[in-house]
Amino acid sequence: MNAPKLSRRGFVRLGSAALLASPLLKFAPAAFANSPRPSSRKKSYPGTKKFVKLPDGTRAPALGIGGWQLASGRYPMEESEEAVRTGLSLGMRLIDTAEIYQNGNSEQAFGRLIAGQREQVFVVTKVDAPNATSEQSIRNSCERSLRYLGTDYIDLYLLHWPVADLPPVVNAFEALKAEGLIRNWGVSNFDVRLMEELYAIPGGKNCAANQVRYSLVDRSAEAVGLVDWAARKRLPLMAYSPLGSGGGVKTLLQTPAVIEVAAKHGVSASTVAIAWTMRSGSVISIPATGRAKYMSENARAAELTLDKADLAKLDGAFPARHIPSRGFPAR
Repeated sequence: MNAPKLSRRGFVRLGSAALLASPLLKFAPAAFANSPRPSSRKKSYPGTKKFVKLPDGTRAPALGIGGWQLASGRYPMEESEEAVRTGLSLGMRLIDTAEIYQNGNSEQAFGRLIAGQREQVFVVTKVDAPNATSEQSIRNSCERSLRYLGTDYIDLYLLHWPVADLPPVVNAFEALKAEGLIRNWGVSNFDVRLMEELYAIPGGKNCAANQVRYSLVDRSAEAVGLVDWAARKRLPLMAYSPLGSGGGVKTLLQTPAVIEVAAKHGVSASTVAIAWTMRSGSVISIPATGRAKYMSENARAAELTLDKADLAKLDGAFPARHIPSRGFPAR
């Protein structure tokens, strides 16, 4: 797999200013007036092999499709869409996107691709921090995302990056959930200190997930204690960039320990790396690719169970350590 030219954060930040300058779209809830409320819907996920249970008992597919590259221009759009269709057909029934991924184009592309099968897909999207300054601004972002995605509810709505004032965020999320516009809400890029601040806010313990950077080459989430904290609280994590980012992707996929484990199981190195992030049963992994071949390799991670010898070999090659200036503050 080729390493991306820009990091995930780089793509995100390149689109922020343009999104904030664009007019908000008017959401027409009347279009869905006769639809059943989300809580009354029964969902199924064809082909999905592993699930992670959210705090309220909701089952989410443990392996999904990361959408930060979708509609980015890195791959031809037709090729990227075929990759998504391949992933969906192989049971990768969770999609992860955000309002600022390619100025909303990622959400719109996913909306087209899941049309006609919405009840078989678990949709995750995010409100950007600059749009999370008030309950109204969060509502505006949520309504725009619903419009782009062509749906009347979001399965999991995340705060993309931390903000200074969390109570309005929690209040807005709880209101959207009560109205049926979102089923669950969570956060992204929160360390232990921020999670504890969130839990201290009324309603904050209703957080359903925390999406963070997590891979064999970047185990900062473990090194700073977040993985252990989340396990104690029974809070699922979502691993973005599970193959690393930038030059880390090539490093990971060419490491002898990874190659040896892959050969043992008859899978690719990327399959092993993704399966490693899912090993606890409480982490949702969302690798991103624009090629169907690589998507097929990614999908095999849901079928792979690493044994103790595999895990020991990978731990030896990639010990948990904090990566300064790239992630969570050190404890």
